[in-house]
Amino acid sequence: MTAQKIADFTVKPTLIGEKVVLRPFVAEDVAALRVLLNDRELLRLTGSAHDRAAEPAPADPERDEQFRRWRNAQPDRLDLAVADRATGHCVGEIVLNEWDAANRSCNFRIALAAAGRDRGLGTEAVRIVVGYGFEQLALHRISLEVYAFNPRARHVYEKAGFVAEGVMREALRFGDGWVDATVMSILSHEWSRHRGRP
Repeated sequence: MTAQKIADFTVKPTLIGEKVVLRPFVAEDVAALRVLLNDRELLRLTGSAHDRAAEPAPADPERDEQFRRWRNAQPDRLDLAVADRATGHCVGEIVLNEWDAANRSCNFRIALAAAGRDRGLGTEAVRIVVGYGFEQLALHRISLEVYAFNPRARHVYEKAGFVAEGVMREALRFGDGWVDATVMSILSHEWSRHRGRP
């Protein structure tokens, strides 16, 4: 049996696909991140807002720049910009966080602005970062939660090989109602078998 690699989140790689480039955040990305934070639909789909009238956070260029730098410096998580390879513009973010070293597991999340949706960028980005997690960071399990009112995201995760594990009933308060969240995961031996194309 070969020795296991140890996850090294201090390395912030640039990962290149056919449609996307996943890379550390640069100063020019701050405006794109602000677009993400002002996208009410995205705030709803990610559970960051609890009703449709939720106001986005006000712009604060100094705070936004500090946050960008913080994301590039964290030793226990991987935050990367999702850039449209055709234009070079940042259209979102992709994250491996909540690292559990003992169990070699991480949480996963992705957020794409309207400019990055419905063109296959998200599906490719998911496959690239999940592959990096298993092949370079030696993770065993990558998991996520997806809300019931976000079937498009669930479809992308299923296409990349994530499997539903169960439902957290009424996990999110939204408006006057409650929304279920599905827990999904992908395991290293599943990735080895299908490489994100089950």
